[in-house]
Amino acid sequence: MAIDTSPSSRATRNAWLVLAALTAALLLAVWFRPLESLFRQSATSHPGVGQPVPNVVLTPLTADASPINVAELSGSVVLVNFWGSYCTPCVKEMPKIVAAHEKFASRGYETVAVAVRHDNPHRVAAFAAKRGLPFRITLDSSGEAAKEFGNVRITPTSFLIDRQGRVLRRYVGEHDWVALHEIVERELAR
Repeated sequence: MAIDTSPSSRATRNAWLVLAALTAALLLAVWFRPLESLFRQSATSHPGVGQPVPNVVLTPLTADASPINVAELSGSVVLVNFWGSYCTPCVKEMPKIVAAHEKFASRGYETVAVAVRHDNPHRVAAFAAKRGLPFRITLDSSGEAAKEFGNVRITPTSFLIDRQGRVLRRYVGEHDWVALHEIVERELAR
């Protein structure tokens, strides 16, 4: 079998290669654009440090519990943790959240775990029961709480809130628990 190496054949082949490269670049740009927006959250898209928490009412996991208005938790230092029972990093950090809660709860520290809208309420309930989670578990079935907290899209994402209802820190993903404990200690001492 002979390969055509004439100039017109090479030009056609080069044109096809350029077209294929442009198509691939376009497809990558279209595919990566949603991923880029998923991981990009501007400084103004969430309650920033020093800003008040949004006035969000959270739905408790159990029907016999009262709804929780995050803005009304002032007076306590609060960790609001957006998580999913299917999220490996969330499950991995849950014992650390429990440990912080147990260490500080008697001194005015509260923990509110917000299961994100993609999570199954039955799975969340089973997870909480199996692990004996000692703090309030809520469901964000509509996604409204995540939206009000700045379109939280990555789990785990946590907000540490001071006694005046202002954001002290925002944590995305795994973070330094020793530093968090130091901040909580300092805030509880005020």
